[in-house]
Amino acid sequence: MSSVDRYVAIIGASRCDEKIERIAFEVGKLIAEKKAILVCGGLGGVMEAACRGAKAAGGLTVGILPTGKKTDANPYVDIAIPTGMGEARNALVVKAADAIIAISGEFGTLSEIGLALKMGKPVVGLETWELSKEGKVSGAIVVAKTPFEAVERIFLP
Repeated sequence: MSSVDRYVAIIGASRCDEKIERIAFEVGKLIAEKKAILVCGGLGGVMEAACRGAKAAGGLTVGILPTGKKTDANPYVDIAIPTGMGEARNALVVKAADAIIAISGEFGTLSEIGLALKMGKPVVGLETWELSKEGKVSGAIVVAKTPFEAVERIFLP
């Protein structure tokens, strides 16, 4: 699969602080530089920052919205897909992607991580949830320390 055929979902909270915003912007930019398509939930926070980064590098962005209106998408979404499904649209965001990068996030992000793992999709995490079972860290989320490392791990053969 070439980079241009890759769809990478960026998942994270619709509100974030400046540090997480910078991380999301850089991840979006790096994804675009790899010629991959960025998929997200189309709203603000991590999603908007990642889309803004992708657009800064000439990338293509897709927002799968929880609402029924295209106009609810952040201004950096190229293709807005209104679903009217609320949080259930999380399954569509994950299904559309070949790999997922989780940046920070709340319970919606956690649901997307769970769905991605259930679907067998690779998940790389930056400052996000850690999963454990029976008191042991599962290792299901590949932990990255930097935006560059997160994106590189997605594109490993």
